[in-house]
Amino acid sequence: MPSSSPHIADMAAQSEDRPYTLADPVAPLVRRVLARNPSPFTYTGTQSYIVGDGESVAVIDPGPDDAEHLNALVGAIGDARVAAICCTHTHRDHSPAAAPLAGITGAPVIGCAPLTLEDDGPRADAAFDPGYRPDRVLGDGEAITGDGWTLVGVETPGHTSNHVCFALPESGALFTGDHVMGWSTSVVSPPDGDMAAYMASLTKLYEREEDRIYFPAHGPAVEKPRQLVRGMIGHRKQRERQILRQIGEGRRLITEMVPHMYKGVDERLWPAAGRSVLAHLIDLEQRGEVARSDHEWRIAR
Repeated sequence: MPSSSPHIADMAAQSEDRPYTLADPVAPLVRRVLARNPSPFTYTGTQSYIVGDGESVAVIDPGPDDAEHLNALVGAIGDARVAAICCTHTHRDHSPAAAPLAGITGAPVIGCAPLTLEDDGPRADAAFDPGYRPDRVLGDGEAITGDGWTLVGVETPGHTSNHVCFALPESGALFTGDHVMGWSTSVVSPPDGDMAAYMASLTKLYEREEDRIYFPAHGPAVEKPRQLVRGMIGHRKQRERQILRQIGEGRRLITEMVPHMYKGVDERLWPAAGRSVLAHLIDLEQRGEVARSDHEWRIAR
């Protein structure tokens, strides 16, 4: 969740001067194409990445099934062969363009596992993509290779159970999808979002000293990744302490906790914040620190 989130109108204004449809070189072997789907949850839009500058390339997070964005990707790919279309997870702002892009290029879809759930969360854009059908699921440590590049799968469940990042050893880049973003923290929304898994995945990334820079699906590149991840772990632990304090002060409903915990955040984002609070509470419950009766929570010890 953004700690100080812009209003929807402000986000629309910010998006007007963004380089939509342009293939922007952001690092050796890496170009970025921004989809025109800005929102308070996607920042200025979903960033698709084209990896490789030779005869073959890979496309990471092809984004929403939007004709303008799809045409921009095809134009940026040019005459190169697409060796793989890679998806970090299957929320609708990430994977739906995989199938039409595969139809155009003949490339295999390789990456996260398929996952379709009924999502009762507050994000209409974050429902799971029921049409995602990978040709190959990329396991942890497994690699895809092309002309001068390698992508290695790094499983990072938590935001979703099927989330995977992609490491580019040739440049020290890690494509982090929604797991780590420079502009906000991720929403972790049960039943699929899992706070314990998310924290374990953050720790996993913190222990990876080889990653020099992160390229997230939303927001700016992260140039000090381990520093940011350490801060994110601390932030989540602080939220946990806040929740326990809220319960101790007599606020036993999530709807009572959120206004106190997310002061200054656009109220339209409070339902999403509540999902992350629920994820924390479930984690605390599994660790025996809180208990619940219906929708009310209490300290267990």
